[in-house]
Amino acid sequence: SNAGVSGEMAPIVDYPSDVFSRTLAVHVLGAFHVLKHTIPHIPDGGSVIITSSVVGLIGPPAASGYVAAKHAQVGLMRTAAKELAPRRIRVNTIHPGPTSTPFQDDIEMRATHLPRDEAAKAFDAMIPLGRHTTTEEIAHGMLYLASDDSAMVTSHRLSIDGGMSG
Repeated sequence: SNAGVSGEMAPIVDYPSDVFSRTLAVHVLGAFHVLKHTIPHIPDGGSVIITSSVVGLIGPPAASGYVAAKHAQVGLMRTAAKELAPRRIRVNTIHPGPTSTPFQDDIEMRATHLPRDEAAKAFDAMIPLGRHTTTEEIAHGMLYLASDDSAMVTSHRLSIDGGMSG
C-alpha cells in the first residue's frame, strides 16, 4: 500500500478539520481498503508492506493530520499482522525518512519557508546521517520485507531514515 497526501502545515488549533479528515481518509482508509480487498487473494506465506513514514514513529509539530495518519497505519499493520499470522502472512510497515522527491520537496519548502535547495539542507541537518534517504535504499528495504529473508519478520516497523526516529 503506497498512496499519500501531505496535508497542511499548521498547529492543531489552526489545522483545517476537512484537511485532517482527507489526510486520514487517504492514508488510513486507503490502507484499510487495500488490506480488506486484497487479503482474500494473498497466498499463505505472503507479505504485505504498508508504506508509512518516519513521522509514523515521531511527532513533529505542525503536521498533525499526516502524523496521526502515519501512526494509525502502524496500528492497522499490527492488527493485520496478528490476524494473518495463522496463514503465515507477514504484515509490516516501512518508514522512510526524507527522500528527494517532489512530494518531499513540497513538504520541506512549506515547513521551512525556504527555497527547495535550502529547505533540503535544513532537513539534512535534522538527519543524524546527514542526508536524504534514496529511493533505492527504500526499495532495498521493501525487497527485504517482501523476500523469504524476512520469513520471521512481522508486525515490524522498518525505518530507513538515517537515524531520525532514533
